Amino acid sequence: MLLSVLLQAAATAGLNQLGAAIGTAIAVIGAGLGIGKIGQSAMEAIARQPEAAGDIRMSMIIVAALIEGATLFAIVVCLLAL
Repeated sequence: MLLSVLLQAAATAGLNQLGAAIGTAIAVIGAGLGIGKIGQSAMEAIARQPEAAGDIRMSMIIVAALIEGATLFAIVVCLLAL
């Protein structure tokens, strides 16, 4: 009984690591795409209204920080899944 439980746990350990790696990769790729889109939109907005550059830049930094925080949380959850 105990041996079968240990064998089953050992067999699924590889899938747990694979799932955590894929989850981490998706979180990081999503964050990179999101921050890239924020930068693109901010540059376009600054090009259209140069006088609002300070407000746009501040909003861009705040949103980028929120995305990075959510990404860090996702990475920690994936590492805890190991």
